Amino acid sequence: MTQDSVTYRTLGRSGTAVSTQALGTMTFGAEADEATSHALLDAYVAAGGNFIDTADVYSAGVSEEIIGRWLAAHPTEADQLVLATKGRFPMGEGPNDLGTSRRHLRAALDASLQRLGVEHIDLYQLHAWDAITPLDETLRFLDDAVTAGKIGYYGFSNFTGWQLTKAVHIAREQGWAPPVTLQPQYNLLVRGIELEIVPAALDAGIGLLPWSPLGGGWLSGKYRRDQTPAGATRLGENPNRGMEAWDKRNADERTWRVIDAVSAVADEHAVTPSQVSLAWVAAQPAVTSVILGVRTIEQLEDNMAAATLALTAEQLDRLTAASAPDIEDYPYGAPGTRQRHRNLAGGR
Repeated sequence: MTQDSVTYRTLGRSGTAVSTQALGTMTFGAEADEATSHALLDAYVAAGGNFIDTADVYSAGVSEEIIGRWLAAHPTEADQLVLATKGRFPMGEGPNDLGTSRRHLRAALDASLQRLGVEHIDLYQLHAWDAITPLDETLRFLDDAVTAGKIGYYGFSNFTGWQLTKAVHIAREQGWAPPVTLQPQYNLLVRGIELEIVPAALDAGIGLLPWSPLGGGWLSGKYRRDQTPAGATRLGENPNRGMEAWDKRNADERTWRVIDAVSAVADEHAVTPSQVSLAWVAAQPAVTSVILGVRTIEQLEDNMAAATLALTAEQLDRLTAASAPDIEDYPYGAPGTRQRHRNLAGGR
């Protein structure tokens, strides 16, 4: 990989440029020790990547600490990076040690700054919706943090369409800094965001930062129909892992229809299924940067090669058709809405 193979897009409607592939660091301190994590950062930056995404709860703060030590040891490279983290989930046991209240976010942001060893975070994200805290309280804090120079921009993760739109309009009405990004789960197996979230993001100029673009490894081509995973893979270590659980997806014919389509396109380009799956996500409307979740240098190199993979319109259409989710006719189906939805998903 060389820096010439990396392309950049603006972070939502902001003027900040980020590589179309971000390095996700949820594995740091858990599935990747510090030496491996630093090697991943070295390789990612050497290849031209400039967007690092973490969160305070990743390995209970250890991910941020590992990144902070790398930043301190690489000041020249660190100066070129766009750094993103998140707050919202509990880092303590008190009743105010979670959520998006001004009290909790102030403490969470200051703690993240300390662990990362920086005075400024480029993108601060709410890790999830908080049904308790009034949204105007949260947004006012974020606007204050921008004004204070502690953060450059803010965004959200795992918000629904109405939650995103409500936040956009409150910020606009109050004259506060607007959100610029949203992190949703998005891949060829999980496309529900196309119904409400993608249109809401396009309407507001919000950039999407998809997480789990390989569906927890399902779209990497490593699994086979009716063969329970084993060995050093996420499902091999834990077949019942959350939304990615083996029994549920293995029993769904759509899963294997998608995997077969991905494998066929991969053969046509002589690339890996991972690269095809990542290229499809990167080509979708509103997507700014795809978050890579890797544990090894080999995985990183393979994933980053997707940045130069140009799928044809016919191949994008084929993948989009093979992965079409089941949608009820109302309100997203006839007359005509379903076809418009499919066209939007294909970017045409």
